[in-house]
Formats: sequence, C-alpha cells, structure tokens
Amino acid sequence: MGVLTPLRRVSDLVNQVAIVVCVGCILAMLGISFTAFLYKLITGSTLSWTYSLARLFLPWIGFLSMTISLRYGEHVAMTLLVRSLPRIMVQVAAGLCLAVIGLFALMLTWYGWGYFSNATQVYMVSDQIRIPSKVTAIVVPMSGVIMLLHLVHGFALLEHFIDEQDVIGELIDTADGEHRS
Repeated sequence: MGVLTPLRRVSDLVNQVAIVVCVGCILAMLGISFTAFLYKLITGSTLSWTYSLARLFLPWIGFLSMTISLRYGEHVAMTLLVRSLPRIMVQVAAGLCLAVIGLFALMLTWYGWGYFSNATQVYMVSDQIRIPSKVTAIVVPMSGVIMLLHLVHGFALLEHFIDEQDVIGELIDTADGEHRS
C-alpha cells in the first residue's frame, strides 16, 4: 500500500487545481459577460466577440467539474437499492461501479486524445482573436486521466461506503470548532 498514499495525495492536489481552474473559468466568463454589459450600457452597441469567447470556457467547466464531483462522491448512485443489499453484494456492486467508472475514464482518455490530436480548426472569436480548437479539446483526455487518478481512492469515492454517523460527527465537531466574532 506504499504507493497508494502518494497517489492519493497527488489526486487531492490535482483536484484542488481543478477546482481553482473551474473557478477561474467561471470568473473569466462572468468578467467577459460583465464587460459586454458595461460596453452595451455605455456605448449602446454590442461587442461581437464576448459571447463566442465566453462559451469557450464551458467545456473546461463541464469536464473538470465532472472530475471534481467524482472525487467527492457526488455522482449518480442508487443508494437506497444498494443499502438494501447484503454487505457482500454491496461490495460487488461497488467494484462493478468502479470498473464502469474506470472504463469510462479510459474511453474518455483514449477517444479524447484522438479528438484532441485531430482538432485543427480555429475558432474565430473576432477578426483579431483566433483560438485553436485544441485549447478546448485538450480538456477531454485530461479529464479522463484525472478520473483515472481519482480511482486510487477506491471505495471512498462511493457514498455507500461512507458511514453517516462518522460524517455527522465530523460536521458537529467542525461546527463546534468554529468561533464567530
């Protein structure tokens, strides 16, 4: 198990970077939209490039937030069904779930790399702003690799293996430790 601990730390670090990048993309989109709003308010005309530039951030937000939600166990799950099964069947179902997630991540990486390497178009945001499609296409295989990295957390990614009493206890301890001024 000596190799899993460093990989889990890398997974957590990559997850934190993904969160920062997602927040940065959202702030950039908001900044572009606010600039367009102010420009329209002040001049009465519109900037033609703001919508096109802002929407280039959407694939980054969508794909990276998918990896973030996987890391925190916020994915589709049939909790009621799984919790009604015997413990051994829960483990089998969890193993199958992790295998499906792994297969999806592998396919995302494999086919995403082909998509990225064949992306030759240039987005004409405006006459002066041209952005290669590789800028948005790279997030597809990148998210697959991040998902594969997060799989080192194993069953901890699945909510059926989280003990509610431990989580509630942690939340209570956290709330008790907060001091308000």
